[in-house]
Amino acid sequence: MEITYPAFLVSILFFFLLWKFNRLFIKSSKRTHNPRKPPGPWKIPLVGSMHHLAGSLPHLALRDMAKKFGPIMHLQMGEISTVIISAAQEAKQVLKVHDIAFADRPELLASKILGYDNLDIAFSPYGDHWKQMRKICLLELLSPKSVRSFGSLREDEASKVIRSIKSSSNSPVNVTEKVFSFTNGVVCRAAFGKSFAHQDVLIPLINEAILSGGGFDIADLFPSLKFLHSLSGLKPKLLKLHHEIDQLLENIINEHKEKQTSDLVDSQSAEEDLVDVLLRLKERGDFNISTDSIKAVIWDVFAAGTETSAATLDYAMAELIRNPSVMEKAQAELRQVLEGKETVQETDLKELNYLKAVIKETLRLHPPLPLILPRECREPCKIAGYDIPIKTKVMINAWAIHRDPEVWPNHEKFKPERFLDSGIDSIGTNFEYIPFGGGRRICPGISFGSAGVELLLAKLLYHFDWSLPNGTAGPQMPDMTEILGATARRKNSLTLVATIHDPSA
Repeated sequence: MEITYPAFLVSILFFFLLWKFNRLFIKSSKRTHNPRKPPGPWKIPLVGSMHHLAGSLPHLALRDMAKKFGPIMHLQMGEISTVIISAAQEAKQVLKVHDIAFADRPELLASKILGYDNLDIAFSPYGDHWKQMRKICLLELLSPKSVRSFGSLREDEASKVIRSIKSSSNSPVNVTEKVFSFTNGVVCRAAFGKSFAHQDVLIPLINEAILSGGGFDIADLFPSLKFLHSLSGLKPKLLKLHHEIDQLLENIINEHKEKQTSDLVDSQSAEEDLVDVLLRLKERGDFNISTDSIKAVIWDVFAAGTETSAATLDYAMAELIRNPSVMEKAQAELRQVLEGKETVQETDLKELNYLKAVIKETLRLHPPLPLILPRECREPCKIAGYDIPIKTKVMINAWAIHRDPEVWPNHEKFKPERFLDSGIDSIGTNFEYIPFGGGRRICPGISFGSAGVELLLAKLLYHFDWSLPNGTAGPQMPDMTEILGATARRKNSLTLVATIHDPSA
C-alpha cells in the first residue's frame, strides 16, 4: 500500500501532537500528585542532610534546626526519607490521630540481630506477632499484679544499696555505680529469679551490646548497600555479642525447664520470674511462643529496663545536688510523712507527691530517649498539611518538646512544682510530656521502671543528707555533660558524700 506524502505528514503531525500531549499530561499529573514535603535544611548528593548532625548530639542539633524550619521538618538521611517532629501538636498527630498509620518500626541492623530478627516487642513490625507479644507483656509479664509481686525484690535490692552506702563511713560514694547496680539487680531477679548465678557475665555483655547498637549507624542509612554492614565493623561485633548472650539465655531457659520438671518450685506460685511465666504460657499453648521469642522479650526487658531507670536516678540526684532547695523540700516531705519510721516501704510512696514531681521533672529535662524510638509510615497520610509517604521514617524529639518555651515557663529550670496538681502524667496522654513515648507503641514497662526509681530515690533521700566532695563545689557542679548511646546519660560518674540521717532523731 502506497503512503501519499500529505498523509505521511498528517500522520507524523498527529503522533507528534499525541506525544506532546502525553508529555504535558504526565508533567501535569506529576505536579498534581507531587507530595508536599515538610521544609528542611539543604542537602548534598548521596549524603543528603546527614552533615547537619555532625559534631553535636542529634536531639540538640535537631532542636536548633526546628527553630529555623518549624515543628515538622524533612531530612534526607542517606537513602532514608526522615521526618522530625519537635512540637506537641504534631506529636499528637503521629501518636494518636494517625497512630495506626505510624505503628510500624524501621528495620535497623542492631534491633534485627539483638532482637532475634525483630521478634521482640520494641522493634517487631506492627502485626499479629507484635499484638500477641504486647498482650503477653501487658496481661502477664508487666501487669499491675506482676509489678506488685516484684515489690519484695525491689525492697531487697534497694536495701542492699543503702547498707553499702552506710558502710562507706562518709567517704565519697559513686552514686552512678550504685544506681546501675540496683537496676541491674532488680531486672535480673525479676527475669531469672533470686538464685540467678550468671549476672556478672550477662550484664557486661548486655551493656556492651546496648552501647554498640545505640545511636546512628551509617549502614542503616543506606539499606541498599549491604556491604556497608560489614565494612563498618558493627555487624560482626553485634553477631559475636548476640551469640554470647544467646548461649547464656539458652542455658538459663534450660535451667528453668529443669526446675519446673523437677517440681522444685511450683511454676504458678508467687515466686514465678519472667522466664517461668513465658515457659508456662508456651507449655499451655495459650500463645504461639517460640524459644527465640522468649529470648527476644528478655532482651527487651534488659535493654529497656536497666539503663533507662539508672540514668533517671542518676540525673535526679545530680539535679537535686544542683538545686539544694528542691532537695530540702523532698527530704522534708519524706521525713514528715514517715514520722520516724525505720525505712521507706513501697506502701509509703503513694503519699510522696513532691518526690513524684521531682521524678517527673527529671524526665522532662532528661528523657532517657531524647528521640523516642522511631516510627515508620505504613500508609500515606498528612501531618500539619504535609504529605508523609509510605516507608517514611518519623522521629519525635521528646527532648525538644519537653523544653518548648511556649509550653513550659522557665523551661530550662529544674522546678518540680510545675507538676504538682497539674494532672500531667507519663502515660502518653499529654503530648507536651512524652518521656516514654505514646500511642499503641508506648513503653509497656512504665510501671515496672517507675516503681524501682521511686523506691530507691526515696530511700536515698530519707536515709542520707548529700553533698559534693571537698574541692568540687561550684554552680556548674556536678558536671551535666551528656553522652548518647542507646539512651542519654551523664558522661561522668556522680560522686557525692552521704551523711547518715537518723530517722528517730
